[in-house]
Amino acid sequence: MDQLLAGLKASGEPTRLRLLALLARSELTVTELTQILRQSQPRVSRHLKLMCEGGLLDRFPEGSWVFYRLCRDGAGARLVERLIELLPVDDETLTRDLERLESVRQARVDRASAYFSANAEQWDKVRSLYIPEREVEAALLDLAGLDRAGQEPIGSFLDLGTGTGRMLEIFGPRVERGLGIDFSAEMLALARAGLERAGLANCSVRQGDLLNLPLPGASADLVTMHQVLHYLDEPGLALMEAARVLKPGGRLLVADFAPHELDFLREQHAHLRLGFDRQEVEGWLRAAGLETLDVRALPPAGTDGGGLTVQIWASRKPGAMASPEARVNEQKEEANA
Repeated sequence: MDQLLAGLKASGEPTRLRLLALLARSELTVTELTQILRQSQPRVSRHLKLMCEGGLLDRFPEGSWVFYRLCRDGAGARLVERLIELLPVDDETLTRDLERLESVRQARVDRASAYFSANAEQWDKVRSLYIPEREVEAALLDLAGLDRAGQEPIGSFLDLGTGTGRMLEIFGPRVERGLGIDFSAEMLALARAGLERAGLANCSVRQGDLLNLPLPGASADLVTMHQVLHYLDEPGLALMEAARVLKPGGRLLVADFAPHELDFLREQHAHLRLGFDRQEVEGWLRAAGLETLDVRALPPAGTDGGGLTVQIWASRKPGAMASPEARVNEQKEEANA
């Protein structure tokens, strides 16, 4: 009862209802919200603070910015969902807010496109060295068991080192909830713009350290690490952290390069490791308490032996994965907590 009353009190004000309507469609910063609402930053910040305290919103720092989004768990999430349904769709103020929101989102897309264009040439140079990315993506979906029509969606999906958010775009339609973690604010801006273009409201991104994830243990049903390990000083520790947040029965999919001798990737593209031996990664997975299910090698084509072979390691955390019914009950328990 106390949580419900706190949530109702935190939402019972016109500006706060406007904030809920906006944050139901996109995660936003204080600056973006002030642009939309045409209100001062101190006033908007105060409303956001009260709504966070009332369990209606979550707050996530990202460098010098702070993003706000609707709470997804607990009694507050259920209350917010109901309040959003009750908002009048023909309200003039809300309609004007949503029009301004589209302008803010378009500005994001424009900034992301400019950054992507500035770096596209070097990214394309690396991609040209291995098989088309769509073939890697198809293999990842197959290893996750999500390539078949009518397949039951996975509950919680986590993409580590999400970069442009491509894995979220691929897996997002096949999961209930998706989250991407990356340390780079520039990459997160790209990912956020991509998710909005794809209309994937069930997916979001957050800034974080892959060696110290801002997540509780046993919270993800599926974890991916796509072309991430070769950037890390301590890949084995990153896999241990991925295993920590994986639920029993959940899967970890790791895609990276086999050993190669293309030194320019280290010099020009910040690769710390020139690929990984199959047994090396399997040893790290074993040390993290995971069992390897499959390893696939996807060699390049038409590169005269000078290309990159992509390897995908599929592993599993021992234990039984929760059934869809058990996931529903788990979500109800979280909401009533």
